[in-house]
Amino acid sequence: VHLVINRIDNDGKRITDQNEKFRSTKVCMELTKKYGLYIASGKENVKRERLKEPDKTKYEIYDTIKAIILGCRNWRELTTELKKQGITTEFRYNGDTNKIQGVRFGKNDYTFNGSKIDRTCSYSKIEFQLQQNSREQEVSIRQSIQSHTPEHSIIETASSVLGSLFDIQPANTDYDLDQAEYLRQQSLKKKKKRKGFRL
Repeated sequence: VHLVINRIDNDGKRITDQNEKFRSTKVCMELTKKYGLYIASGKENVKRERLKEPDKTKYEIYDTIKAIILGCRNWRELTTELKKQGITTEFRYNGDTNKIQGVRFGKNDYTFNGSKIDRTCSYSKIEFQLQQNSREQEVSIRQSIQSHTPEHSIIETASSVLGSLFDIQPANTDYDLDQAEYLRQQSLKKKKKRKGFRL
């Protein structure tokens, strides 16, 4: 159905188009309620078996990206997995630069801009998701390493990082008390020097 609308009123003045989006949405909702229709809540509810080309291929690409993206950390991994499913990936660059501006996906002789498949399939949204996947995997690996590290090695690491702060003095009687007193005096001198430089 095509609607042709005249935006000039009976007095020859232009009819305002302010808040057109909100007014259109309101009218659509009223018509939906009046005629007992429903608004689909996303691509997941579309009956795939009823689709015809090129929409059929578009939805196949969408479903494949959604299924594999969480297991990928970068574009190389994603494009490799898509290729296994018969989907090509082509980057669009900004002019003659190396800056990627967008991405196109192809299958069955059809090619679509990522954003035309779905907003979540645009270059920027996929890039964000891949970076997030990479960060989550790094955190997971770190936690796994820490949970498998023996307790004594954690203590040794902490001890080496903090220097001799936690060093335990020998319990034997040969320990040089004069040496301990000397070290204490040196520490006091350093503290006095620091106080002297304060303003």
